[in-house]
Amino acid sequence: MDSEYTDEGAYTRYLQLLVEGVIDYAIYMISPDGLVMTWNTGANRLKGYEPAEIIGRPYATFFTPEDRARGVPERALRTAADVGRLEAEGWRVRKDGTRFWALAVLDAIRDDNGVLLGFAKITRDMTEREQARQRLLESEARFRRLVDAVVDYAIFQLDPDGIVATWNSGAQRIKGYAAADIIGRHFSTFYTEEDRAAGLPAKALAAATRDGRYDAEGWRVRKDGTKFWALVVIDAIRDEKGNLLGFAKVTRDMTERMQAQQALREAQEHLAAAQRMEAIGQLSGGIAHDFNNLMMIVIGNLENAQRQTRGAETANPNLQRAINNAMRGAQRAAALTSRLLAFSRRQPLNPKPLDTNKFLAATSEFLQRSLGETVDIAMVGAPGLWQIEADPNHLESALVNVAINARDAMPDGGKVTIEATNVFADEGYCRVNPELTPGQYVLICISDTGCGMPADVLNRAFEPFFTTKEIGQGTGLGLSQVYGFVKQSGGHIKIYSEVDHGTTVKIYLPRHASQIIEEEQENLAPEPSENGETILIVEDDNELRAYLLEVLRTLGYRVLSAPHAQAALPILERKATPIHLLLTDVVMPSMNGRELGRRAQELRPGLGVLYMTGYSRNAVVHHGRLDEGVELLEKPITQNALAARVRSMLDRAAART
Repeated sequence: MDSEYTDEGAYTRYLQLLVEGVIDYAIYMISPDGLVMTWNTGANRLKGYEPAEIIGRPYATFFTPEDRARGVPERALRTAADVGRLEAEGWRVRKDGTRFWALAVLDAIRDDNGVLLGFAKITRDMTEREQARQRLLESEARFRRLVDAVVDYAIFQLDPDGIVATWNSGAQRIKGYAAADIIGRHFSTFYTEEDRAAGLPAKALAAATRDGRYDAEGWRVRKDGTKFWALVVIDAIRDEKGNLLGFAKVTRDMTERMQAQQALREAQEHLAAAQRMEAIGQLSGGIAHDFNNLMMIVIGNLENAQRQTRGAETANPNLQRAINNAMRGAQRAAALTSRLLAFSRRQPLNPKPLDTNKFLAATSEFLQRSLGETVDIAMVGAPGLWQIEADPNHLESALVNVAINARDAMPDGGKVTIEATNVFADEGYCRVNPELTPGQYVLICISDTGCGMPADVLNRAFEPFFTTKEIGQGTGLGLSQVYGFVKQSGGHIKIYSEVDHGTTVKIYLPRHASQIIEEEQENLAPEPSENGETILIVEDDNELRAYLLEVLRTLGYRVLSAPHAQAALPILERKATPIHLLLTDVVMPSMNGRELGRRAQELRPGLGVLYMTGYSRNAVVHHGRLDEGVELLEKPITQNALAARVRSMLDRAAART
C-alpha cells in the first residue's frame, strides 16, 4: 500500500478523485490566456456546464456582461499572475442565465523555473449568505429611513464620551443644526449655560450609564440661541458582553405643552384668587350689614345725647366734647362700613351712561388737585371711545383711590398716566382671565412710575384691611373698594407691577348697550365715503360685527356686513358691487373664514383678505407658523390696530394696480 501511495501516477489519480469528489466547490484550471482546461463535478453542479461544453472556452463566460465590459476577467488574471493569488466576490452567471453570488479564489500555477502554467480556480456559491447580508443592509437602511423620517423627535446617538455620532431630520428641525454642523461636537452644546456650569450633561450620562436610562425635562438651546422646553430620554447602548458602546438620545419639544400647563395653572390661580375674594367679600358684606345696624343704634343714641345736652355746654363742657368725639368716630366707622359694602358689591349704585373721554378729562382736574404738585398727571383718551354705564361718583372715587396709591408709591414725585381704549375680549382671552366674560369693554389703565410691588404684596392687594403702610396711615380698604365697585359694575380689574418699575392697574368696564345692533339689522346698505373704498365684514358675533361696522364707518369707509360665509357669498358674486377688502373671522360655523377667503379670491381675483382670530390654532396657522400670504389680526382688536392694518392693505392693493 505504501508503494501505491508513493507512486506518482497513483497519487495523481487519487488527487483527481479528490477534486472530482468535491461537489460544493467549482474547482478547475485555466490556461495562461484564460481558457478553461479542466472541470470538476462541483463546477458542473454549480455552473450548469458539462465538461465538453465548457473546456476550451474563456472563463470570462461566467462573468456578467457588465463585468466583461469593464474588463474584470482580464484584470483578475493579471493580478493573480503578478501577485500569485486573487480573492474576490461578485455576481457570476450560470449556463441557464441565472446569477449567483460567488466567492472566487484564483491562484497562479508555475513550474520549477517560474514559468506560468495557468491558474487554479476555486468558486463557491455564497448567494444565501449575500442575500442574508443584503436583507440586513436593507433592514438597517429601512431603520435609518424610519428614524430620519421622524420630524417631531430629535433622535441621535452619542459615543461614550457624549460626542454626537448620528443626527436625524427631527433633530435638525428641533435644534436647528445640520448634521455637518453638529456631528463630532459634545451634546452639552444643547444645554443652557447654567446647566453646563452645574455639570448637568455629565450627570445625565453618568445616570444613564449607571441605571441604563435617564429621563428629564428642562430648557435646551437651539442653534439660533432660542430656548425650548425639552423632554429628554437617554438610553445606554451596550454590546453582548456589557461593554458601553454609547447612548441613544431622544428629545421632544414640549414648549407648547409646558406653556399650556403654565396658562392652566395661572388660570386656576386666578380662579382660586377670585373665589377667595368672593368668600372674603361675602364675609365682609355680612359683617358690614350687621355693623351698620349696630352703628345706627350708636349714632342714633349719640344724636339723642347731643340734643339733650344742647345748651348745657357751659355746665359740662367735657361731656359735650366726649359726645362730639364719639359721633366723629361713629361717622368714620360708618364710612368704613360703606367701603366694606363696596368691596362686597352690596353698595347701592346709581349707574348712568357716561362719555368716557369727557368723564376722564373732567376727573383729571380733580385728581391733579388731590395728588399735589409733585405728581404729574397725563390723561390719554381715544377717538371713537365707547360709552360706559357706571355710577360716576363711585367711578371717580375708584380712580382717586388708585391714584392715591400711586402717589404713595412715589414719595419723591413722579408721573401718573391714565389712558383709555376700546377692546374686545374673546373666549380665548377670557380662558386665561376667567373672571372676564367675552364681550366689548372700555379699558382704563392707570400707570405710575413708583416703586412697584413684590409678588407677595401683589397677590393680596385687593384683600380688605391688607396694607403695607404704617399704622394709622391707611385702612387697607382703598383697592378693595375699587375691586368691589368694578365687579358690581360688571367689569374686571387686574394689577401688573414690578419692583422699581412701577405699577399699572387695568379696569375693564362693559360697553354701554345702545341701538347700534338694531340699526345694523334694519339697514345694511353701505354708506358713501370720499374715497369710495368698500369693505365687506363677515363676523358671526353680532356685538363684534356691530363694533367693526361702527369703527370702519367712522373711519370713512363704505361697509357691507354679513353674519356668516353663506350670507357673504351672494354679495361677493354681485360683480356690480365694488368690494376692496374682505374682513372675515376665521372660526365660523359651516364654512370657515379661510375657505371663504379662497372662494372670494376666486370670484374676485386680487381681492385683499384680512382675517381675524382669537385662536393660535386654526385654519390659517399650521406648525406654529402663519400660512404664506395670510394677513391676520389677532383679537382683542383695538380701533387703532384695525385702522392701521386696513389702511395698509388698501394702500398696498392700490399700489399694485
